[in-house]
Amino acid sequence: MMSLSAIAATLRRLMPALAIALSMPVAGQAQSSLFSTQPSTGLIAPGTGGPAGAPTAIAPPSAMPMPMVPAGQSALTLSARFGKDAPGIGGGLTWRVYTAKAEADGSFKLVKEDKSPSPTLVMPPGNYIVHVGFGLATSVKPVSLRGATVHEEFDLPAGGLRMEGRVGDVRVPAGQISFDVYKGSQFEAGDRRPIAEHVMTGEVVVVPEGTYYIVSNYGDANSVVRSDIRVAAAKLTDITVTHRAAAITLKLVGDKGGEALANTAWSVLTPGGDVIKESIGAFPRVILAEGEYRAIARNEGKVFEREFKVVTGVDGDVEVQAR
Repeated sequence: MMSLSAIAATLRRLMPALAIALSMPVAGQAQSSLFSTQPSTGLIAPGTGGPAGAPTAIAPPSAMPMPMVPAGQSALTLSARFGKDAPGIGGGLTWRVYTAKAEADGSFKLVKEDKSPSPTLVMPPGNYIVHVGFGLATSVKPVSLRGATVHEEFDLPAGGLRMEGRVGDVRVPAGQISFDVYKGSQFEAGDRRPIAEHVMTGEVVVVPEGTYYIVSNYGDANSVVRSDIRVAAAKLTDITVTHRAAAITLKLVGDKGGEALANTAWSVLTPGGDVIKESIGAFPRVILAEGEYRAIARNEGKVFEREFKVVTGVDGDVEVQAR
């Protein structure tokens, strides 16, 4: 049987793979109930970032009755907290217990899985690897069962992140904006992948405490805002990302105020000629960052264009006359 020190050495070597393979959260999990219903708000303007968050009302794990432990078995009681001298985590946890010895293919056999806040698992004595996941926060450590009952407590310094977008004082409809979350600051060097993609308004993402940056995409053109934020353990951080943009509907008309012509191919360009958005249709709607643009319409082999300006919060139509 492997010694505990040997298990620890193996665990250190395998920790990255275990964390990646086991820590993915389940989409749509109701995690916001773990936090206060009165979170703080933090206003994030374009190009800036800052901390936000308020202490949360965390319910400690409820006491579970101790199950009967048959002769020759051991009981492993598990719990998690937000850190040393921090509250216990009252839900949203996924516990997995694996054999300490790898299989022939290098994988570890799953022995137990439980989603209780503080489960008690009855297993044969021996050495195991215990993994706990809380959103994107995870912890793994070796456990040796020798006596009748063993208690292990895990520290998971994690917090929740919830985002929404605004243009001026108007909240952006949930279906028109999404957020990607990256670890670290946007000003740090290196090409990184997002740890959470296409997060929608109001969804709670649980992450380890630390610095992150958010890429907020309003629409699918060029209204993109990057914001640095700080997530603290045991707190729900509400972030409001402010976009300077407007929704523009393009129309190719024969006369001012006339009916839009179908089957029109559109290109929206910057004054320098960079293509921002291309589409086909009579009434394409595009969300553009504040600034100056040129609309080019192609219909039946003819090309028409017009320069226009986008003002934050001023949605409207841009008509290009087919002349």
